[in-house]
Amino acid sequence: MQNKTLSYLLLLLTTCFFSSCFQIIEEINMTGNGSGTVDLTVNLSASKTKVASIMLLDSINGYKVPDKQTIQKEMDEVVAHLKNSRGISNVKKKVDFQNYIVSVSFAFENISNINNINQSVLKKLKINTTSNSSYLYNVAGGTFQRNYTHTKEAVTQYNKLKPEVKNIFKEATYTSIYRFDKPVITSANPLAKISKTRKAVLLNTGIPGLINGKTNISNKITLSK
Repeated sequence: MQNKTLSYLLLLLTTCFFSSCFQIIEEINMTGNGSGTVDLTVNLSASKTKVASIMLLDSINGYKVPDKQTIQKEMDEVVAHLKNSRGISNVKKKVDFQNYIVSVSFAFENISNINNINQSVLKKLKINTTSNSSYLYNVAGGTFQRNYTHTKEAVTQYNKLKPEVKNIFKEATYTSIYRFDKPVITSANPLAKISKTRKAVLLNTGIPGLINGKTNISNKITLSK
């Protein structure tokens, strides 16, 4: 997956495997000195009726369905870990069981702090994977960069899923939104769109393309000086 903390949020809500549609949304707000905030969201609201029914079950198709208490507990553990991570502060979580939306937000001193917590969170949770996404922000040069590399492990894990679970990912989407306090001059990724205000860059794509390596979300954004 793209951002590894996002991957974990997705794992927390295994019920999304059985809904018809879900969204992963990553929002990064940058300031000129390289600090900023992150908001990571898993949104199942489009299938909330179906998810609500599934949440009443112990398991479905051989998959354990987490109850609300388990989800809250896991989210609290993530928050506690983030609060102890270097350069991370103001950690908050939201768990909306009305619409089935889960999010975690936090502030960072430097964009590199995000790279540092990705692997540490997964290690704590004993999830074996390789990092394939990192961020750079050059204050002097006014450039924001996301480096993304597809890994074969994503395909391997996907192929282990049951056919009915694989089908769920066909409608799943990933959205990244990067906001800046200066106008954007250029955005290198052709899939990304610059807002009318030229202070935000949005990229929306299907998750299947990320899994099979057909979509690359790497980008280099140059800001006005």
